[in-house]
Amino acid sequence: MLVAPSILSADFGNLAKEIKAICDGGCDLIHVDVMDGHFVPNMTIGPVVVNPVAKAATKPLDIHLMVENNTFFVELFAPLKPEYISFHIESEKHPHRLIQKIRSLGIKPAIVLNPHTPPSSIEYLIEDLDMVLLMSVNPGFGGQKFISSVIEKTKELKKLINKRNPNCLIQIDGGVNDKNIHELKDAGVDVVVAGSYVFGNDDYSKAIKSLQI
Repeated sequence: MLVAPSILSADFGNLAKEIKAICDGGCDLIHVDVMDGHFVPNMTIGPVVVNPVAKAATKPLDIHLMVENNTFFVELFAPLKPEYISFHIESEKHPHRLIQKIRSLGIKPAIVLNPHTPPSSIEYLIEDLDMVLLMSVNPGFGGQKFISSVIEKTKELKKLINKRNPNCLIQIDGGVNDKNIHELKDAGVDVVVAGSYVFGNDDYSKAIKSLQI
């Protein structure tokens, strides 16, 4: 299991120190939540903040766009050379075109599904993706309770991936902890995003390793 701590839960007053701590603690990716205050009821950070994050990081960035104007934000963050950029299927009219654009920039494209959105909505996009992110909370805020129905949804997605693109990863974001990690692993999850579970722990390394099963 790969672990991508979400910096949404980090101490922004000591952000470089926090980034170094999770990298030293053995994380696999650094998850960056970008919110525009329109698609979700919250606003977070732009390249001015993420650029120092990228400089402090020794692990790749995983940028999660929760925005309405996806193309604009892809172009905004592409110069930081993240490993992944993911966008919500619910906010994009031309997802295949955007997938191609992200890949043309040398970045791995990923699509995000909100809790209510079925995997079947992206069946014919899966073969063009490197990852699918399933939200296991409603997007916008950290620290929410895990929505248990995502387990069955993950299994359904796994069947589609095995059929159309076995190399595509499944990522889960929201309410992940050491209590549900084994169930997520069994359902077919490859990458977990963990914000409050990691940054709310006194020992980041211990928290990260407890999820790397």
